[in-house]
Amino acid sequence: MKGAVGLAIAAVGIAGWNLACVTLPVARALDQDPRNGPVQVVAYHRGLVLPDTLVVDVWGAQPPAGSLDVLRALMQAAAILDEHNYETVVLAYRGRPRFKLPGFYFQQLGHDYDRGEDTTNLVRTLPQNVRTLDGNAAFETWTGGMLGVQDRQMDDVQTFSRRWWMDGRRF
Repeated sequence: MKGAVGLAIAAVGIAGWNLACVTLPVARALDQDPRNGPVQVVAYHRGLVLPDTLVVDVWGAQPPAGSLDVLRALMQAAAILDEHNYETVVLAYRGRPRFKLPGFYFQQLGHDYDRGEDTTNLVRTLPQNVRTLDGNAAFETWTGGMLGVQDRQMDDVQTFSRRWWMDGRRF
């Protein structure tokens, strides 16, 4: 009986730590921007206990939410957590991992967003930093003429969004 009580107390403590350190700060930050109303994004430590792995989980996005709305929420989450050092950030949809970001990139994304960097540039270059679950580059880093590169980068933004969360939406 003592072992079960101790385990229950530990579980409550771990859940509370996760809630206080990650979930609530991100939820509060996202709630401050009324544009995030149709977007439901939750952040938590993987398995609730792995502090070096953050999960940014899209639970839902109702019309008129689009790619930029979810990506803005991701950048806002990164900004509120930019003092944390994560090894990996898992991008999930309804609890199912879809992609990963290197922790250092997530931290830099948050720092840049919080300092007012050009959001269009941050969005355009995001896919080239996305990794598949096995760690390979999910998208190319484009080179060439400016207009051609920007066009391909924006195509990658749409493909990334579709593969991360759009294909799973139900209205």
